[in-house]
Amino acid sequence: MKQAKSTIKAGTQKSKGFTDEEKAAMKERAKELKAEARANRNKAEGESDVLGKIAELQGSDRSIARRIHEIIKDSAPSLSPKTWYGMPAYANRDGKIICFFTPASKFNSRYATLGFNDDAHLDEGEMWPTSFALKKLTATEEAKIAALVKKAVR
Repeated sequence: MKQAKSTIKAGTQKSKGFTDEEKAAMKERAKELKAEARANRNKAEGESDVLGKIAELQGSDRSIARRIHEIIKDSAPSLSPKTWYGMPAYANRDGKIICFFTPASKFNSRYATLGFNDDAHLDEGEMWPTSFALKKLTATEEAKIAALVKKAVR
């Protein structure tokens, strides 16, 4: 940044103030801070909404959803929790849903699912899975989920 030059006349010091470049930089930083504050507010609201939806679930749906939420937060802290069609979901910085949890009870299914959308970077060749059935979580499944989520957001 270019600093403002001061004019000194007969023992008096007078500053011209901030340069146009400095003013522009300060305006940009103010915009960034406002955007960060909005994002933090939205992330906190989204977290609250997701935790509320998880609390509404029953039995294994609730315990799996709670653990999935923790794994995703730990594996990909850049993702923001939000609800999507009434289900816990996780969006990237552009607001695009990367992954989501569908409880078994949502569609009267025999298993819950963890799904990934187009913006998840899971591509492998010409065919790859985008949804995973979940009946129970063990350390093995938790490790697989953490690896998938990390890969999805790379």
